[in-house]
Amino acid sequence: MKKLVMTFAVLIQLSTYSVANDSTGYVGTGGIQYLKNSQIAMQSEDLFISKKLIKVDYLYKNLSNKDVTETILFPLPRIDNFFESDFAHTEELLKSFKIVVDGKNIKPEMHVRTFIQKDEKSPLIDATDEFKQCGFSEKDMLNPWLRNNYDYEYYVDKLKQCNKPQIQKILANFKKDDVIPWSSQVIYSWKQTFKANGLTKIHHEYKPLVGGSVALYPEEDSRQFCMDNQFKQGLKKASAENSPFNALGYILTTGANWAKPIENFKLTIERDKNELVSFCWDGQVKKISPTQFQMTKTKFVPKKDLDIIFVRVR
Repeated sequence: MKKLVMTFAVLIQLSTYSVANDSTGYVGTGGIQYLKNSQIAMQSEDLFISKKLIKVDYLYKNLSNKDVTETILFPLPRIDNFFESDFAHTEELLKSFKIVVDGKNIKPEMHVRTFIQKDEKSPLIDATDEFKQCGFSEKDMLNPWLRNNYDYEYYVDKLKQCNKPQIQKILANFKKDDVIPWSSQVIYSWKQTFKANGLTKIHHEYKPLVGGSVALYPEEDSRQFCMDNQFKQGLKKASAENSPFNALGYILTTGANWAKPIENFKLTIERDKNELVSFCWDGQVKKISPTQFQMTKTKFVPKKDLDIIFVRVR
């Protein structure tokens, strides 16, 4: 298995942000519900990933002799309401997100979900309804993305002062002076009609969220990014074993929710000229230019998501 690793840079701590393939489903009280679609097949997916731009072209086919209308979901990652480090430009992603269906621009509906999680070992709690009951506006809930208010205590106090039993039950898991970590997620959705026995072209593009760290530790980070001996030798040759790096994630597995395997899948990954790149891929990786790598699959069923690391070398 060949793994390519791509990296996104932040100044203080490692963060990998993942965005996902399209999937049918709905956003309900309990969160996102993905549905398997038995009538619509993905004929092709052409995915391009770089640190500056992600773009993807889908071609769908309606296998039935009737028009089919579905809700299409495109979830963005969860972002914490902490600003202790220089994280990726979250607002730029929201501003740049673009959907084109059969040549026409589509304005999707935005859904904002909020979550509370005490620590990594604790369950992730969807607290969207509780935040709304406590008087949080959509602008408040979008704060991790838009960063209109850097006063973390403002939102903590607002939660603690809320007397709604549902939020008090959640806060009972915390001690009086504990930090209350909360995050928000943006999910785009739109109604899409697939014409009977017809083909539908859908295009996305946006500026990705880029994370990373000030120092790479190959022995620790090797598994996540499938660093092979050639990649490690390149690091050593450039004296870059502990260099800063960037990282990016892309959720491929939601692409398995359609009627059939993806008939034709193509992935192109681009690095900068002065970078090494590594990621995991089960199959042949073809270098098509000094900065681009390309992978193809037929009848592709994505079973793993993609993590990419970029390491700048001298």
